[in-house]
Amino acid sequence: MELYGYPLKAKFNQPRPPPPKVLPATSTMAANYKNRIPYHPESFSMPWMPNSYYKAAALNPTLSPLTESFPGLPPTKIVPLISERPNGVFTRHTLDDWHRSNLTNYKESETTRHNAERLRADLNRTIKDVYQQAKRTQGESTKNLGERVNDIEYWKSELCIELDAMIRETNSLADMQKRLERALADTEGPFQVAHKCLLNREKRMGIDLVNDDVEKQLITEIKIIRSCRERLQQCLDTVNSQLMCNKEARQELEKDLADKQMGHHIDSKCYQLKNTSRGIHFFKGVERIDATVSVPETWARFTDNNIFRSQSARATSAKLRASTESLLMGTADEMWRQFSKVNDAFTSRITEIANAKSKIQTHLAKTRQEIFQIETKIQVIQKTIKDKEVQLKVAQTRLDERTRRPNVELCRDAAQIRLVQEVNEINETLRNLHQCLRASEDMLQMLVRSKGVLEHDLVVKNNSLFIDQERCMGMRKSYPSTVQILGYVSAGLT
Repeated sequence: MELYGYPLKAKFNQPRPPPPKVLPATSTMAANYKNRIPYHPESFSMPWMPNSYYKAAALNPTLSPLTESFPGLPPTKIVPLISERPNGVFTRHTLDDWHRSNLTNYKESETTRHNAERLRADLNRTIKDVYQQAKRTQGESTKNLGERVNDIEYWKSELCIELDAMIRETNSLADMQKRLERALADTEGPFQVAHKCLLNREKRMGIDLVNDDVEKQLITEIKIIRSCRERLQQCLDTVNSQLMCNKEARQELEKDLADKQMGHHIDSKCYQLKNTSRGIHFFKGVERIDATVSVPETWARFTDNNIFRSQSARATSAKLRASTESLLMGTADEMWRQFSKVNDAFTSRITEIANAKSKIQTHLAKTRQEIFQIETKIQVIQKTIKDKEVQLKVAQTRLDERTRRPNVELCRDAAQIRLVQEVNEINETLRNLHQCLRASEDMLQMLVRSKGVLEHDLVVKNNSLFIDQERCMGMRKSYPSTVQILGYVSAGLT
C-alpha cells in the first residue's frame, strides 16, 4: 500500500537514462513549482512529486551568466565556439568559467535550499496554526453545544417538575369535579323529599291543616336546597372551565417537553461527534441555510412563559379547589342544619299531636264514661218517674174514691188533706223528675256530640300523626339526605 504525499517509484517501459552530473537550474524548478496547484482531497490519486522531480531532472543544464547583471542565454541561443585546433578538439569554456559556474550553482543551490527551508518552516507553522485554529474552533463549538445541552437539560427538568405538578393538580381538580357532581346529584333527593313532605302534609284534615312551624321549615329547606344547587352548579361550571385551562397548559408543557427532548437528543448527538465518528459527511451549502425561528432569549422566554402560564393555572386551580371545598362544607353544613331544624320541627309537631291525641283519648274515655253514667241516671229517673206515677195513681184513685162518699161523709179530714198534699207533692216531684230527665237527655246529647267531636278529632290527629311520623319522617330517616354529602366532604378532607 502506497501512502499519499510520499514519492513513488517511477516506472518506465525503457531503461531510465543515467542522471546528469550537473543539477538543473533553480529557475527552472521554481517555475515548475510556481504553477503547481495546492493540495486537494480530489487529487489523492495523482502522485505529483515524482513527476515534477523527473521532469526537472530531465532538463538540460545551462551555464550561469558571467556577471550578475548579465541574464544569460538559454542553451539553444549559445553560439558554439568552433576551434580550429587539429584533431577535432574544441574548447567552449575556460577553466575560470567552469569554476564560476560551479560557484554560482552552489550559491543558487544554497539560496534555493534556504528558501525551501523557510517555506517548510512557514508551511509547518501554517499547518500548526490551521490545526490549532480548527481545534480551537471545534472546541468552542463543542463547548457551545455542551452549554446548549445543559440549558436544555435545565429547562427539561423545570418542565418535568411543572408538568408533574400540573398533572397532580389536574387530577385533584378532576376529583373535586367528581365530588361536586356527586354532591349536586345528591341534593336532588332531599329536594324531592321536602316536596313530597309538603304534598303529604296537604292531605291533613280539618283543624290540623295549619301553617305550622314544620311547613315553614320545609319551605325554608326547599329554598336553601335550591340555592345550594345553584351555587354548586356555578362552581361546577367554573371547575370545568378551569380543567380546560389546565389541560391546555398541560398540552403546551408536553409539547414543549417533547420538543426539548428531541432537541436534547439532536444536540447531544452533535456534542458527541468527533473527527473519528461514523456518519459524518460533506453537506455543501448547509451553512447558507438558516432554518432557525428563534434566538436564545426568545427560546428561553417561550419556555418560561409556558411554565408561568402553567403556574398561574395551578395557582388558580388550587384556589378554586379551596373555595370549592369551602363551598361543599358550607352547603353541606347549611343543608344539614336546616335538615335538623325540619326534623326537630317534625319531632316537636309529632309530640304535640301525640299529646293532643292522648288528651283526646282521655277526654273521649271520660266522655264515654259520663255518657254511660248519664244514661244510667236517665234510666233511674225514668224508673223513678214510673214509680211516682204509680204512687200518684194510688193517691188520685183514693181521692177519686173519696169523692163518692155520701153527704156529710164528704168530710175534709186529715186523710183528705194529706192525700191532696201527697198528690201535690208527687206532681211537683214528677215535674222535677221530668226536668231532670230532660236535662239529662240534653246533657246526653251534648256528651254524644262531644264524643263525636272527640272521635273526629282523634281521627284527624291519627291522620296527621301518620302523615308526619310515618310518611314524612319515614322518608327523612330512610333517605341519607345531606349526611351523604357530609360523608363526601369528610372523605375529601381525609
